[in-house]
Amino acid sequence: MSKPVVVYGASGYTGRLVCEYLREFNVPFIAAGRDKKRVQEVLDRVPGIDTVDHEVVEVEHEVSALTDLFRGAKVVSNMVGPFIKYGPEVVEASLAAGCHYLDTTGEQDWILDAQARWGDKFTAEGLLLSPGVAQMYTTGEIAANICLETPGLDTLDILVLWKGFPTYASTQTIFTILKADWHYLEQNELVKWDPLTTFEVNVPGQHASALALPWGGTSHPVWFKNDPRVANVKVAGGVFDRAVMQGVVDAVKMVETQIKTLPVEQQDAALGEVAASVQASMPPRENPRINTSLDSVHASGPLGRAHCVIYGNSNYKQTGALQAYAAYSLLQQPPRRAGLASACQAFGHRELLGVLRSFGLVLEPVLTVHH
Repeated sequence: MSKPVVVYGASGYTGRLVCEYLREFNVPFIAAGRDKKRVQEVLDRVPGIDTVDHEVVEVEHEVSALTDLFRGAKVVSNMVGPFIKYGPEVVEASLAAGCHYLDTTGEQDWILDAQARWGDKFTAEGLLLSPGVAQMYTTGEIAANICLETPGLDTLDILVLWKGFPTYASTQTIFTILKADWHYLEQNELVKWDPLTTFEVNVPGQHASALALPWGGTSHPVWFKNDPRVANVKVAGGVFDRAVMQGVVDAVKMVETQIKTLPVEQQDAALGEVAASVQASMPPRENPRINTSLDSVHASGPLGRAHCVIYGNSNYKQTGALQAYAAYSLLQQPPRRAGLASACQAFGHRELLGVLRSFGLVLEPVLTVHH
């Protein structure tokens, strides 16, 4: 029954897209989830799914059942978040079954936790532990790495914006992040953000500014902490719609004043309720004419500057393509780095840019350099 890739959480919005792109790369896969009927219904709606070898499997969310499922596979693509809550069992099972692990997290606390608990174990086995392979982190990381092709730049100022609405699971994750500490990188140390921080940002290519947030700190400060080229990283992120962002700002305030004051065991349920009130349904499939994305990175050093902008569309499709390519690549050769590594560290930023370009998801990057 074994197939080389397991997509766990295949019934969700992003999981379905990963399956779609695995089909385009012609990679056989198992689509797994806690409810076989739901997974099957979702896959039945994927155009041309019958042209790729795949199987639908129901599995309990616990280590031994997941280990049995993963045994014989090479790559696990995990879509079941919030990851700080549901990730540990999947990582444990991936390690036990000898599989590379990928997910789409935006949770900085989860990446730090995964690094501390399993980073060395994955390295020892020559396996990749790569949380955060997703548009919201990887596309900006590609832009940052293009800037860093100019030597002598050590500071990254990153902006990630997209047009659309988070999925139900993304919204649950966003609210889970609100409980954690968020960090930026300053002189190679992780420094805590004030959770009430907001930014009024200049958006390349338009006259109106936008409202952005530290978005939980994001994964970039963690990835670049062990990159000798970079000492400072700050990230601002959000959606283009100011009203939605204002809603998130208000929610952050409410979490700080009303939810963080509750006993710890009551916080999750309270956060879940707020998240469900914000987004309880699956958003429509992306339309490239509407769902645009923008990743902008200003990189600077004492005597140099670079600015890279990547305009794209369909951020969830970008995530699907990145996940599928990562799996496709891992079936053919080892990652460039084992243990905890970002998508760019594991597969190369120019290669990943080529994948997004080949599927028509991003423009050629716009780069300006002064040094």
